[in-house]
Amino acid sequence: MTIREELEQRERKDLSPLACCSADSKGRQRPEEECPIRTCFQRDIDRIVHSKAFRRLKHKTQVFLQPEGDHYRTRMTHTLEVARVARTIARGLGLNEDLTEAAALGHDLGHTPFGHAGERLLNEIMPGGFRHYEQSLRVVERLEHSGAGLNLTYEVRRGILCHSGPELAETLEGKTVRLADKIAYLSADIDDALRGGVIYPLDIPAEVGQELGMSHSQRINTLVTDIICSSRGKGDILQSPEKKAAMGQLSQFMFASVYLNSIAKGEEGKAQELIRRLFDYYLAHLDKLPEEFQEIRETEGQERAVCDYIAGMTDAYAVETYQDLFIPKSWAVK
Repeated sequence: MTIREELEQRERKDLSPLACCSADSKGRQRPEEECPIRTCFQRDIDRIVHSKAFRRLKHKTQVFLQPEGDHYRTRMTHTLEVARVARTIARGLGLNEDLTEAAALGHDLGHTPFGHAGERLLNEIMPGGFRHYEQSLRVVERLEHSGAGLNLTYEVRRGILCHSGPELAETLEGKTVRLADKIAYLSADIDDALRGGVIYPLDIPAEVGQELGMSHSQRINTLVTDIICSSRGKGDILQSPEKKAAMGQLSQFMFASVYLNSIAKGEEGKAQELIRRLFDYYLAHLDKLPEEFQEIRETEGQERAVCDYIAGMTDAYAVETYQDLFIPKSWAVK
């Protein structure tokens, strides 16, 4: 018996009957020989962490565009926080932590430069629209490994796609990631907004503080504990009515005070214009696209190729590319 098989047997013994065991995975799009040591979901974690798209997350905006300071969240730190929240819930419910972590680590791989500002712009100009959760799936299925994709398991791919948008994952692990994402970004965005002076502690609605707690750690602990207690043995990932209502009120407050705040979002128009000009430039100069996007151009269309290229850019690379293309360079006579 291999180590992997021992781990699969341990899952059947230790996990909840509602969990998705590795041995029961619906498999990959392309069949592969199994690893003798790692389960299929462990392999998916490793494939995501070692991907280029994952490494680029450290230079992509979470909420604040290019903030001055070392402690603001990036798309990378947000992803890691989601993974930790999701694993804590999964462990409390006896679910498959490896499946949960894999979906959490991959959920934002398709995010654009400049966060949701970039997503809104690409959604406006891209035929058929643009949604980051669909792009995240496209990254792992089509774009990584020079077009071969990561060949992840069905359950991880569904967890990535369904972390947002209209569809729900079939597994409880995938549903856990969807709610962990909301918990992580709401709590973290409050923390960053307080750090940046966009809001102040007394701005947070008193009833929200009373229900969820006033600190970052209190809010996460309250919400995670509530999900575990509300979901045990229920066959779904649930919240109590009180905590769900408080979380909804907190979300409304954040949209009004942070996500649409003119101070926090004052530069978004510039970022969107930058992306628009890059999109127009590459549509007019398709030969300037990197080689790996030329095949996409031929098989899926020029807009798709340009969109994939720009969506994968980091904030800094997008700015650098814009400067190279549109800003005159200084020169001196020697």
